[in-house]
Amino acid sequence: MSGFSGFTEITSFDELRHAMAENYEQPEGPARNARAEHLLTQAEKLNIPLAVIEALGHQLKVYNYSSEKDKMFVPFARLLRMWDERPEDFDEYETHSLHWVFKWMSAGMLNQPHIPLASIEKWLGEMERRYRLAGHSERAVRSAEFSVAAHVGDVERAERAYGAWLAADRDGMADCHACELHGQGWWQALRNDDDRALELWAPVLEGEYTCAHEPHTVLAASLLPLLRLGRLDEARAHHLRGFRLVRAMESMRGAYADHVEFCALSGNEARGLELLAERSAYFTDGGDPRSKLDFMAVVALLMDRLVARGLGGQTVPGPAGRAWTAGELAVHARGEALSLAARFDERNGTPYVSTRTTERMDQRPLVERLPLGVRARRQIPVPSPRPQAPVEPAAPDTPPDLPALLAEARRLAETVHPDAVEAWAAVARAAEAEDAVLDPYDRAEIADHQAIALGPEGLDLFVRAAELYGEAGDQGEALAAHARRASVHAFTGRTDAALALISEPYEKILALFAEGGTGVRQTASVLVGRARILMQRLGEAQGEDAAEALAAAGEAVRELLALAEPHTADVRLASRAAEALGMLGELAARGGDTEAAAELLARSAAAYVAAGLPWFAVEQEARLTRAARHLGDLEEAERAARAALEHGAPYLEPMGHAQLHLQLAEVLGESGEFAPAAEHALQAAHWADEAGEARTFGAWARHQLGGFLLRQGRWAEAAEVLESALPDLTAEAHGDGAIVQTRWWLGDCLTELGEHRDAAEHWLQAAEIARHWPEQRDHAMLAHLAAEALGQAGLPTEAEQAFARAGDLWRDLGNVHGLVRALRARAWLVVRGSGEEGLDRARELMAEAVAECETVLGAGPLVDSDGSDGSDDGREAHRQMLAELGQSCRQFGELVARSVAEDAEADARRPAFEEALGHLARAIDAYGALGEAGLDARTGAELAAGRLEADLQRPGDAAVRAREVLAAYEGVSGDTAQARRTEAERMLELMEVRGEG
Repeated sequence: MSGFSGFTEITSFDELRHAMAENYEQPEGPARNARAEHLLTQAEKLNIPLAVIEALGHQLKVYNYSSEKDKMFVPFARLLRMWDERPEDFDEYETHSLHWVFKWMSAGMLNQPHIPLASIEKWLGEMERRYRLAGHSERAVRSAEFSVAAHVGDVERAERAYGAWLAADRDGMADCHACELHGQGWWQALRNDDDRALELWAPVLEGEYTCAHEPHTVLAASLLPLLRLGRLDEARAHHLRGFRLVRAMESMRGAYADHVEFCALSGNEARGLELLAERSAYFTDGGDPRSKLDFMAVVALLMDRLVARGLGGQTVPGPAGRAWTAGELAVHARGEALSLAARFDERNGTPYVSTRTTERMDQRPLVERLPLGVRARRQIPVPSPRPQAPVEPAAPDTPPDLPALLAEARRLAETVHPDAVEAWAAVARAAEAEDAVLDPYDRAEIADHQAIALGPEGLDLFVRAAELYGEAGDQGEALAAHARRASVHAFTGRTDAALALISEPYEKILALFAEGGTGVRQTASVLVGRARILMQRLGEAQGEDAAEALAAAGEAVRELLALAEPHTADVRLASRAAEALGMLGELAARGGDTEAAAELLARSAAAYVAAGLPWFAVEQEARLTRAARHLGDLEEAERAARAALEHGAPYLEPMGHAQLHLQLAEVLGESGEFAPAAEHALQAAHWADEAGEARTFGAWARHQLGGFLLRQGRWAEAAEVLESALPDLTAEAHGDGAIVQTRWWLGDCLTELGEHRDAAEHWLQAAEIARHWPEQRDHAMLAHLAAEALGQAGLPTEAEQAFARAGDLWRDLGNVHGLVRALRARAWLVVRGSGEEGLDRARELMAEAVAECETVLGAGPLVDSDGSDGSDDGREAHRQMLAELGQSCRQFGELVARSVAEDAEADARRPAFEEALGHLARAIDAYGALGEAGLDARTGAELAAGRLEADLQRPGDAAVRAREVLAAYEGVSGDTAQARRTEAERMLELMEVRGEG
């Protein structure tokens, strides 16, 4: 901005006012304060008392909204002295401002422990006297008294002042509604009435009342009450919304501290550390001791949480100048907080501040872990969500009971429980500890399960298990162990070797089974191993080999099903049959029969559940979800996805949770159920982080979560999540389409939040990626959006260039609508940036827009025929282009009319107004050709033309246009119709007053 490259000389009062307004728009902080100090020096040189008064007021305001609040008192004292000496030097606004900042002085004194309490009480009396003399209500005085009483812990006086505050009349000196409700809710929360606090805050949280610092502080203050009430979704949303508001505001250390406290008490210590890292100056800024006390107290709380998690030695952000561990900072922050509290208590004569500070530092977590959806760059380890095997604990100092462990392991293995492997590992450890002698079958089962746990590294153990089974006399189980070894081979990518390994066990088991030498269970174990290998080979086969592999796999799976299905009373065989059905479903999907695949997968999942094996149903239900989505059956897809989550919840590892939650989120999103979709995408991101996949799967989940939040209009939350996802999204891992979409969504969010310049940056970066895509529509759209945002950001030159780029892209795509809109936007920007000098260029651009529309419609005057190809699509395209022509002509007329200065003479205005009327007439014709669909647009143009007729001193013609509008809406209801009638009637009355029409 101009004037900020250095401190320049001010030569006039207007220049001073412009510089102060410009300075106030700068970020809070020492640089803005220093500029205000310079502007006061410049104001003193102008020798205009009001200039000095305004400069002092500006200085006082920027001090108040910064970390240097302690500097407020000097300019205020000077202002007060000037008022007492020469009140006539103050205009109405500065008189109001002087009395307004009495309240800031009261709060400011309270926050400085070196100012005696007696001085503060004296100041309250002075404030009351001056407000009474000025005729103001005592509402602000009683509010200030309440703050003093609450601060020192005088509850009885605070309640009296609170009641008097609310009872007093609201006037121009009362704090805004938002700030008052913040204070009232704060008191209720302090008095342990969280419901009442949130009730009072509701109008601020819902946007009914806002100000420069609200809802910022209310969002922060509401976090702990929401956590205490178990309203976790709202707490999460308020944190994401609220932190975004306070992040860049230096003066909001107290609210910032509330967000750190929330992180410490909701299992989000890692995010709390990131918040500390963002505001390192908060550790040492001394201009506002009270907010520093708040900050250091929550730093101590956060550090204590890390120490409690066993992370006292972890490096953490802290005061500059040295490295800090969590344990060291915990001690330092607690000491700083208690030292500051002691200074306040010494001033106040009560122990209240120290008591409250200690209570705050010693809080216990309110939630073990509340997922936020944003990724914390620092990882804090948490316990695994996976429950352990349900083994009875041994008494202290008592060796495990080996027979009991064996019985439990066999029970779990018999039911094919996921914890069977760990149970057998417990048996092995106990046997080794006791140096126990086990029979061969026991040792075989131990070796078998150890091999299963080790996977590819346990191949030799399968051989050992087979030997032991043979030694125990179970040849069928020995062959099954060899089959398991072969199938593990297949999953290492060696399917040919696996088929060779399974060949002999397969032939032997069939022969043994035929002779009655083994059972169905052992035979099925070999058949399932062979089927798994052939299914694995199918995934690797290509070309002609694929058909052969498909046939071989199908034959093997059907053989397994035929063997196992008649024996499903046996849990293990029920499992084999269910697995075979799932394999057949996968084969049907590979063959392109999705309906059959869905039916078989549903049967497989149902069979697992019926057998009491819901953990095995999860994979089939996940596959069924995909098949149902492919078929467009979103109801079945949702049912299957929910079942997968329900059945897998107790047994899944974190990554499994992440995948299933995201699958359900995507189904719900396709159904338009964005709120529950967001909940599951949030869980997916959380579990991906726990699985160590934050940068990969977690980033994708956050990308989806941001989109679901955006579709609910939760712009701030969506922006926080998308900004968190963006650094981790890569073209290699996620595709450049995901990056473009994330930036596109971010632009949408930031536009809604009024952050137009940042929105434009995201859209421009997305456009740069899309520039290389074969299809250029996204490139054009993004360039167009960026241009609009640049215009909203007050950058007309950059916006006009971006619209030119977008227009060229629309032209190349043959999209006349996009081209015409870009041309119109450029015309307005040229006028805005160049004034009268750019008018000719703006006219050319508007004329080009009109010509482009007419070229599509068929050059020449409009005719009654629709000019289309006769199809519904053609007729609709013609109607849309007529509407575009009407809009272009109307905007052309408005641009020409507005080009005339308001104070121009009638003769100077006439040519432009006549030209503008011509354009509006063409707009009216175009809208009229649309019939009823163009009614509102046509009457809007008629009224605009009527206003021009009136300005041209043609009341009769204006009245005719007003009557046209009234006639058009005869018998028509609705808000637009009523508004048009009202405007037309007013125009008619005005014209009749002029004696015509």
